[in-house]
Amino acid sequence: VQLVESGGGSVQAGGSLRLSCKASGDILDDLVIGWFRQAPGKARGSISCISRNGDTEYVDSMKSRFSTSGNNTLNTVYLQINPLKPEDTAAYYCAAGHGTGFHALQPPAYWGRGTQVVVSS
Repeated sequence: VQLVESGGGSVQAGGSLRLSCKASGDILDDLVIGWFRQAPGKARGSISCISRNGDTEYVDSMKSRFSTSGNNTLNTVYLQINPLKPEDTAAYYCAAGHGTGFHALQPPAYWGRGTQVVVSS
């Protein structure tokens, strides 16, 4: 499975952003795609994930401002962030694995290269 992120950029705090993850290759029924981010000097952490049946899971701290969506083929998955805060500045990655929910991403079998988000105050 190949993953390509897009949609990052420089934005002001309070705005919104929608990141995209395009998946290609052997997208099996049990594929789960997740979003991760890595801020400067910090470890990479998970945000959310989505399964082909549309089920989504979120890290508790990410539920209020992050929204993940995608079609049932998961060939495109989105991450909406609203409103943006300066602490959202990070490289955002999509990743994929096989299984159920976040368990399928421990660790992910596939990674994209990431897209950078910079939020100014």
